Amino acid sequence: MRDGIEEAAAWESHRPKLTYPLEASPGTGEAVDIAPGVKWMRMPLGGALAFINVWAIAEGDGWAIVDTGIGGVETRNGWRAVLKGPLEGKPVTRVFVTHMHPDHIGMSGYLTRKFDAALWITRLEYITCRSLAADTGREAPEDALRFFQGAGWDEDALENYRARFGGFGRGLHALPDSFRRLSDDDEIRIGDHVWRVVVGSGHSPEHACLYCPDLKLMISGDQVLPKISSNVSVFPTEPDGDPLTDWLTSLARIKTRVPDDVLVLPAHNEPFHGLHARIDHLISGHERGLERLAALLSEPRRVVDVFSVLFRRKIDQNLLGLATGESLAHLNCLIARGQAVRERDASGVDWYRATA
Repeated sequence: MRDGIEEAAAWESHRPKLTYPLEASPGTGEAVDIAPGVKWMRMPLGGALAFINVWAIAEGDGWAIVDTGIGGVETRNGWRAVLKGPLEGKPVTRVFVTHMHPDHIGMSGYLTRKFDAALWITRLEYITCRSLAADTGREAPEDALRFFQGAGWDEDALENYRARFGGFGRGLHALPDSFRRLSDDDEIRIGDHVWRVVVGSGHSPEHACLYCPDLKLMISGDQVLPKISSNVSVFPTEPDGDPLTDWLTSLARIKTRVPDDVLVLPAHNEPFHGLHARIDHLISGHERGLERLAALLSEPRRVVDVFSVLFRRKIDQNLLGLATGESLAHLNCLIARGQAVRERDASGVDWYRATA
């Protein structure tokens, strides 16, 4: 659920010419100074991404933290190292979380309890996280199995889904039992500066970026990443959802609200300049993907038949869920635009075709 699959909607090899002004990245237990009172750290993830970026903002005699890493012993040890080292043993004053995916919110409960600090997050992100965590240990619901059967999954894929269902909560330290609500356009003083909340959606329900005009910084979470396209998916809980329209609308809106001269602090890869160019590239990449998909639908196709026009790499069992969700996001977007229709056959499989 974290990220798209190698610039999923952007076949083209060209990318905007972003610049990366920082020469060094933080190692384990280290921090890099971004601006006065703002530090960049990394927590381990494993897998292709290897790490997530987290941020500390000086606040009085302590530190406000933005994003926390995935739950687990390795991340706990990472926090112990930076708290003792570059954060100088000072306490955590508040924990801000951009959105509810485990690599961002996973250790929020550890930090808030350790320092008796509040969690600050948007309402939909907190509630959605609690809901998904509650699935831990449950059997896969019939609605979900019908959803993936409709996408064209075979029995082996469905059995694999049954075996892996309910894994979301395993990436979480026990969540905080309460939160302070972030809302779009809130202005919050963190330490010496005011930070503005800029909400996006599509990758997650109510993703909060934090923009500081004084420092010309934007903590972008997964809303804008420099080298990968965040996953935008339809899930069994809302099979007719249109998150791609939400995503494209959110990106265009961020471009009007945050100036291009900010240094973007993303959750993955390195801080960069070139926010507006990157937003334009993300939007145009998805639009090109939609065009390719509409052309493919001159003949009826199942979800599993459309991967080749949206993704560069072969989709195996490990990527099947991500690819299905993101393909459905593009298909539902075409339906919402009146460019495609969906028809279910007698065996419960959905077929998509272009309307013109």
